[in-house]
Amino acid sequence: MLAEIISYALVLHSVVPVRSQPSEGAEQETQLLFGETCVITEELSRWYKIRNDYDGQTGWVDFKMVTLVSEEEYRRYCASDLTAVVRMPMAYAVSEGNGQTFPLTAGTRLSNYKDGQFEVLGSRFRIDPDMVAATPLELTRDNFMQTVRFFLNIPYLWGGKNCMGMDCSGFSGVLLSLFGKRLLRNAREQVTQGTEVGFLQEARCGDLVFFDHHSINPDNTAISHVGILLSPDTVIHCSGRVKAERIDTNGIISAETGQYTHDLRAIRRY
Repeated sequence: MLAEIISYALVLHSVVPVRSQPSEGAEQETQLLFGETCVITEELSRWYKIRNDYDGQTGWVDFKMVTLVSEEEYRRYCASDLTAVVRMPMAYAVSEGNGQTFPLTAGTRLSNYKDGQFEVLGSRFRIDPDMVAATPLELTRDNFMQTVRFFLNIPYLWGGKNCMGMDCSGFSGVLLSLFGKRLLRNAREQVTQGTEVGFLQEARCGDLVFFDHHSINPDNTAISHVGILLSPDTVIHCSGRVKAERIDTNGIISAETGQYTHDLRAIRRY
């Protein structure tokens, strides 16, 4: 049962950490990106408990990091055209009102975008059109390879989904969002989406592969990692950093050691 909504909010910062508890020292579970909306279900001192509209994730944010809006403003914004998305790891938007710049990371959706301009709550912004996919990219191998190369070596960060740090499911979610695919936040949730691909040899570029560590511990069969296939024998994933490595029916083979690091459990197509 969903918690009762007590207010509505919009993110006007580049990236906002969402924590497991109402404390700066609590674990970061995910992040909100500029322009994302959320509902507030609880207030505690200077903290809001939120639910992200995009992927349903919940957690706590510092009250200064989100902007409260009326229900009317919230519904108007959610009904706006949010098709356009920042397609490069980092871009900069400029406010036409005060000239301030805002760094925007890949996967940031732009409301009512047209010809290098977008609008948030009546404020207009400019952005380099080359940094934006005005409509979802077609998921072809050529398009994917041209896009993903810009994300190589982004470091791993638990709960991260921006160009300065991503976790494995943050990486898969952001990358596929550029191709019009809307994924849930965590690997264990993403594996419930899409359709099953039965064999690795039948997989194609853009399919997601999911892993556990049952070879180390037979009881450890929970999905704990996700990557994106470039081909039936190559996967790109965020483990330490975003990198491409070999894969076979057993799992991922480390480029450094030649040993298996993750055990293949499932392949899904979106």
